[in-house]
Amino acid sequence: MATMTELSPKEEKSKYSQDTQVDEKLSPRKVPTLCSTRYGIAFIVHLCNFVIAAQGIIMNITMVAMVNSTSHQSQFNGSTEGLLFDSSGDPQNSPKSPPAWAPVYNWSPHIQGIIFSAISYGMVLTVAPSGYLAGRVGTKRVVGVSLLGSSLLILFTPLATDLGLTFLIATRILQGLSQGSGLGGQFALWESWSPPHERSRLCSIALSGILLGSFIAILLGGLISQTLGWPFVFYVFGGVGCVFCLLWFVLVYDDPVTHPWINTTEKEYIMSSLAQQVSSSRQPLPIKAVVRSLPLWSMGFCCFSHQWLINIMVIYTPTYISSVFNISIRDSGFLSALPFIIAWVVGILGGQLADFLLTKNFRLVTVRKIATVLGTLPSSAALVILPYVTSSYIITVGLLTLACGLSPLCQSGIYINTLDLAPRHSSFLMGVSRGFAQIAAILAPTVSGFLLSQDPELGWRNTFSLSFAINALGLIFYLIFGEADVQDWAKERKLTRL
Repeated sequence: MATMTELSPKEEKSKYSQDTQVDEKLSPRKVPTLCSTRYGIAFIVHLCNFVIAAQGIIMNITMVAMVNSTSHQSQFNGSTEGLLFDSSGDPQNSPKSPPAWAPVYNWSPHIQGIIFSAISYGMVLTVAPSGYLAGRVGTKRVVGVSLLGSSLLILFTPLATDLGLTFLIATRILQGLSQGSGLGGQFALWESWSPPHERSRLCSIALSGILLGSFIAILLGGLISQTLGWPFVFYVFGGVGCVFCLLWFVLVYDDPVTHPWINTTEKEYIMSSLAQQVSSSRQPLPIKAVVRSLPLWSMGFCCFSHQWLINIMVIYTPTYISSVFNISIRDSGFLSALPFIIAWVVGILGGQLADFLLTKNFRLVTVRKIATVLGTLPSSAALVILPYVTSSYIITVGLLTLACGLSPLCQSGIYINTLDLAPRHSSFLMGVSRGFAQIAAILAPTVSGFLLSQDPELGWRNTFSLSFAINALGLIFYLIFGEADVQDWAKERKLTRL
């Protein structure tokens, strides 16, 4: 009779030591790093996240051009003194209006909040199932199909807007279904491609594509909206997504074994470093143990609180800058995009720093918590200060840059913590945690839209203060209960004969 027993700590340690010895034999001099296939895969996923993020965020910048801002956006700081972009010095020429043929809609801040959050309704439904599905049928298929669906829906968005608010919201929900599958399905890739001591770097490179996509979308979105009209923003980024789908299906493979061009030495290096991990498909997920796991819950709540912060920054930065300084959509796009390019650089360097600290004998849980604190607390605190410094655009943009620039450090913290806690079930559990966090993407714009509808000046203060409170609670919970050791319920079990 066969039974399942857990490996003893001694056996686990012995097994890990053996794998470490194998890694040492394959020295970095023999195994390529930045020019390797695994880093190439990370770069492709980086571009995939670039497309997904850009398609998801362009509504946030085009909204400035799509609505009759004078009806619903109250400017609580009329001074634009010192703005670098007012080169003409003529108040009548700033802000410049978008092309007259581009339709303008009479949407209140509350309606805008509903439109912003609609995409998240779809994402909540598919992030977790897509992680499980990718573990079964492969990341290549799940993410590729999702990216194609999102790109087609982006191309359809201007028409849906003309058909009415209901069609627009429905299109946004369907787009969220596609994008949720793309974001949740990609995590299964790292079960097969990321050696444990390179995990922070590879995942940070991949996830930083979200920040670069946000930067480019906001920067070019404002420029395209003012010169060609806001519908062309959707046409451009939808077309880019369709083209990238072809590259994805050609270049991405689910594991090193099936990759046709990978170096043999690198393949052996990756497989030996992951030898102690068993695919989640070979061992069932212990649902009861997962539900009772405080480390998982703490990570999930902290992801939720951080996503609240991220959504406030991503969605409302263009609107906030436009309402405070009364500048053109082109200049608003430039100022709004600046923090995201800083965040992109910090996100990549943060992964390097996390792996460097691990080589200096820092405990893994310490590295994860340091990254999470630095990516959460200063960012949320900077937003709270914003409404009190509206007299200076330099301080405003500086605080936004600080808030947005430090937040990606969480990529080396809570967002890859599942790979530490349960590597065999990481694709599904990372999808679940991201799905839970995505609830914040629904609530944040909806609640913020309601607050801003009451009073613009007081609404911004309440919005940023609420974000700080939520982030502080999530961070405290994670600092108390967060861990980075493989959980007992996720350890390898072996068959024994009685």
